Amino acid sequence: MSNSKLINPPDYRHDTVLPLPMEVPAEAIAVDAACSGNPGPMEYRGIYLKTGQEIFHYGPVHGTNNIGEFLAIVHAMALLKQKGLSMPVYSDSRTAIIWVTKRKAKTTLPPTPENAPLLQLVARAEAWLRQNGTPFPLVKWETERWGEVPADFGRK
Repeated sequence: MSNSKLINPPDYRHDTVLPLPMEVPAEAIAVDAACSGNPGPMEYRGIYLKTGQEIFHYGPVHGTNNIGEFLAIVHAMALLKQKGLSMPVYSDSRTAIIWVTKRKAKTTLPPTPENAPLLQLVARAEAWLRQNGTPFPLVKWETERWGEVPADFGRK
Protein backbone atom coordinates (compact mmCIF):
# COMPACT_ATOMS: atom_id res chain seq x y z
CA MET A 1 0.00 0.00 0.00
CA SER A 2 1.63 3.23 -1.06
CA ASN A 3 1.17 6.63 0.55
CA SER A 4 -0.68 7.82 -2.55
CA LYS A 5 -3.50 5.38 -1.77
CA LEU A 6 -3.76 6.42 1.88
CA ILE A 7 -5.99 9.26 2.95
CA ASN A 8 -5.93 11.26 6.14
CA PRO A 9 -7.97 10.70 8.20
CA PRO A 10 -8.56 7.18 6.95
CA ASP A 11 -12.16 6.11 6.45
CA TYR A 12 -11.21 2.46 6.93
CA ARG A 13 -9.89 2.87 10.49
CA HIS A 14 -11.38 4.47 13.55
CA ASP A 15 -8.49 3.92 15.99
CA THR A 16 -6.05 6.46 14.53
CA VAL A 17 -5.87 9.80 12.76
CA LEU A 18 -2.98 8.56 10.60
CA PRO A 19 -3.27 6.75 7.28
CA LEU A 20 -1.92 3.47 8.65
CA PRO A 21 -2.15 0.12 6.89
CA MET A 22 -4.49 -2.33 8.60
CA GLU A 23 -1.65 -4.59 9.79
CA VAL A 24 -0.05 -1.77 11.82
CA PRO A 25 -1.66 -1.24 15.24
CA ALA A 26 -2.49 2.29 16.33
CA GLU A 27 -1.21 1.50 19.83
CA ALA A 28 2.44 1.73 18.77
CA ILE A 29 5.36 4.13 18.45
CA ALA A 30 7.14 4.83 15.18
CA VAL A 31 10.65 6.29 15.25
CA ASP A 32 12.95 7.82 12.68
CA ALA A 33 16.13 9.86 12.37
CA ALA A 34 17.39 12.40 9.87
CA CYS A 35 20.95 13.48 9.18
CA SER A 36 22.31 16.14 6.82
CA GLY A 37 25.59 14.61 5.71
CA ASN A 38 27.31 11.60 7.23
CA PRO A 39 28.30 12.65 9.79
CA GLY A 40 26.38 15.87 10.15
CA PRO A 41 23.51 17.49 12.01
CA MET A 42 21.33 14.57 13.19
CA GLU A 43 18.00 14.44 14.99
CA TYR A 44 15.49 11.76 15.84
CA ARG A 45 11.92 11.52 17.06
CA GLY A 46 9.10 9.22 18.08
CA ILE A 47 5.45 9.46 17.03
CA TYR A 48 2.48 7.87 18.83
CA LEU A 49 0.55 6.24 16.00
CA LYS A 50 -2.90 6.57 17.56
CA THR A 51 -2.78 10.40 17.62
CA GLY A 52 0.11 11.23 15.29
CA GLN A 53 1.63 13.25 18.15
CA GLU A 54 5.40 13.65 18.45
CA ILE A 55 6.16 12.20 21.89
CA PHE A 56 9.89 12.86 21.89
CA HIS A 57 12.48 14.69 19.80
CA TYR A 58 16.24 14.93 20.24
CA GLY A 59 18.74 17.07 18.38
CA PRO A 60 20.05 18.29 16.16
CA VAL A 61 23.50 17.20 17.28
CA HIS A 62 26.57 16.14 15.29
CA GLY A 63 26.20 12.43 14.49
CA THR A 64 25.10 9.85 11.94
CA ASN A 65 21.74 8.59 10.78
CA ASN A 66 22.37 5.06 12.09
CA ILE A 67 23.20 6.41 15.56
CA GLY A 68 20.01 8.47 15.49
CA GLU A 69 17.90 5.47 14.45
CA PHE A 70 19.47 3.36 17.22
CA LEU A 71 18.95 6.01 19.88
CA ALA A 72 15.35 6.59 18.76
CA ILE A 73 14.48 2.92 19.30
CA VAL A 74 16.11 2.80 22.73
CA HIS A 75 14.51 6.13 23.68
CA ALA A 76 11.06 4.74 22.76
CA MET A 77 11.62 1.55 24.75
CA ALA A 78 12.96 3.39 27.80
CA LEU A 79 10.00 5.78 27.70
CA LEU A 80 7.52 2.90 27.49
CA LYS A 81 9.18 1.14 30.41
CA GLN A 82 9.28 4.36 32.47
CA LYS A 83 5.56 4.97 31.83
CA GLY A 84 4.57 1.33 32.48
CA LEU A 85 3.19 0.95 28.96
CA SER A 86 3.58 -1.86 26.46
CA MET A 87 3.33 -1.49 22.70
CA PRO A 88 5.39 -2.21 19.59
CA VAL A 89 8.11 0.12 18.35
CA TYR A 90 8.42 0.52 14.57
CA SER A 91 11.64 1.52 12.82
CA ASP A 92 12.54 1.54 9.14
CA SER A 93 16.24 0.95 9.90
CA ARG A 94 17.50 -2.62 9.56
CA THR A 95 20.90 -1.52 10.86
CA ALA A 96 19.48 0.06 14.02
CA ILE A 97 17.24 -2.94 14.67
CA ILE A 98 20.29 -5.23 14.48
CA TRP A 99 22.28 -2.93 16.77
CA VAL A 100 19.44 -2.92 19.31
CA THR A 101 19.00 -6.70 19.26
CA LYS A 102 22.77 -7.13 19.70
CA ARG A 103 22.75 -4.39 22.39
CA LYS A 104 25.70 -2.67 20.71
CA ALA A 105 25.87 0.28 18.30
CA LYS A 106 28.48 -0.77 15.78
CA THR A 107 29.21 2.78 14.69
CA THR A 108 32.39 3.77 12.90
CA LEU A 109 32.01 7.42 13.95
CA PRO A 110 35.42 8.47 15.31
CA PRO A 111 35.21 10.16 18.72
CA THR A 112 35.77 13.92 18.67
CA PRO A 113 35.12 16.67 21.22
CA GLU A 114 32.13 17.68 19.08
CA ASN A 115 30.41 14.29 19.28
CA ALA A 116 31.53 13.26 22.77
CA PRO A 117 28.11 13.96 24.36
CA LEU A 118 26.37 11.92 21.65
CA LEU A 119 28.74 8.98 22.07
CA GLN A 120 28.13 9.14 25.84
CA LEU A 121 24.41 8.86 25.07
CA VAL A 122 25.11 5.83 22.86
CA ALA A 123 27.03 4.21 25.74
CA ARG A 124 24.10 4.90 28.09
CA ALA A 125 21.68 3.37 25.56
CA GLU A 126 23.86 0.27 25.24
CA ALA A 127 23.98 -0.05 29.04
CA TRP A 128 20.18 0.31 29.19
CA LEU A 129 19.81 -2.48 26.61
CA ARG A 130 22.21 -4.75 28.52
CA GLN A 131 20.11 -4.25 31.65
CA ASN A 132 16.64 -4.36 30.05
CA GLY A 133 17.02 -6.23 26.77
CA THR A 134 14.29 -5.44 24.25
CA PRO A 135 11.20 -5.53 26.47
CA PHE A 136 8.81 -4.48 23.68
CA PRO A 137 8.23 -5.81 20.17
CA LEU A 138 10.63 -4.16 17.74
CA VAL A 139 9.11 -4.26 14.26
CA LYS A 140 10.61 -3.36 10.90
CA TRP A 141 8.51 -0.67 9.17
CA GLU A 142 7.96 -1.98 5.63
CA THR A 143 8.51 1.23 3.66
CA GLU A 144 8.09 -0.40 0.25
CA ARG A 145 4.63 -1.73 1.21
CA TRP A 146 3.40 1.00 3.57
CA GLY A 147 5.13 4.21 2.48
CA GLU A 148 7.35 6.32 4.72
CA VAL A 149 7.32 5.65 8.46
CA PRO A 150 5.04 8.21 10.18
CA ALA A 151 8.01 9.62 12.13
CA ASP A 152 9.81 10.46 8.86
CA PHE A 153 11.21 13.99 8.68
CA GLY A 154 10.26 14.32 4.99
CA ARG A 155 13.66 15.47 3.73
CA LYS A 156 14.41 12.89 1.03
